[in-house]
Amino acid sequence: MRLVSLCPSNTEILFALGLGGQLVGVDDWSDWPEGALASLPRVGGDLTSDLDRVETLRPDLVLASLSVPGMERNVEGLRARRLPHIVLDPHSLDDVLDDIRTVGEACRAGEMAAQAVLDARRRIEAVRQRSAGRPARRIYWEWWPKPLIAAGGPSWVNQMSQAVGATNVFADLDTPSAVIDEGDVVARDPEVLMICWCGTLQRLQEPSRVSSRPGWERVTGVKSGHIHCVPEALFGRPSQRLIDGLEMLEAIVE
Repeated sequence: MRLVSLCPSNTEILFALGLGGQLVGVDDWSDWPEGALASLPRVGGDLTSDLDRVETLRPDLVLASLSVPGMERNVEGLRARRLPHIVLDPHSLDDVLDDIRTVGEACRAGEMAAQAVLDARRRIEAVRQRSAGRPARRIYWEWWPKPLIAAGGPSWVNQMSQAVGATNVFADLDTPSAVIDEGDVVARDPEVLMICWCGTLQRLQEPSRVSSRPGWERVTGVKSGHIHCVPEALFGRPSQRLIDGLEMLEAIVE
């Protein structure tokens, strides 16, 4: 099959299923596996895919996503061009594993997908077993600094927090992410702050940008130095690499 991926997480899933050799185009942000994508045509950013170029690649299947607001435009364009495509829209960790199966079935790699999901579930369960009985720690997940955007209840990082025996302080939000008030973070007093800014802001992540916010010196996690700047690739992309992020999170909250 001739496959085109419009976001990094889709690309990562394809390689995990042994389908990287069938890719004929990827988005500008795909960067894993390192060195494996150098010769592939790039088709624009995940929010601004060049669908004219995608069409010239004559894909048998385009893998689109709705994991970031704004990706809807890509899906609309694919439909308008009548290009064969699937759209992944995961929110929880379980959704991500279901999507791996969906990709496998669509790309004739169902057995590989089933094995990948089985391996992922074994690793998740191992984390849960090791974390059982651990005192629950309060975690704050930050996707964006200005305005503050935090992860809510229906999000994969919320489920990851639960797996390590911790509690997302904004788990009561009924959306995957939401703009929040700085004072609300202080009031909820997280013990661990997970800073995972998206896109180009990754390079600006540093604990001092968080600890210097007015009033945040009162937050338990700030006072104890538990401000962790983590890679978007392991926490912000809905692929099997979230399991690597989960194991990193486990080490952080120990």
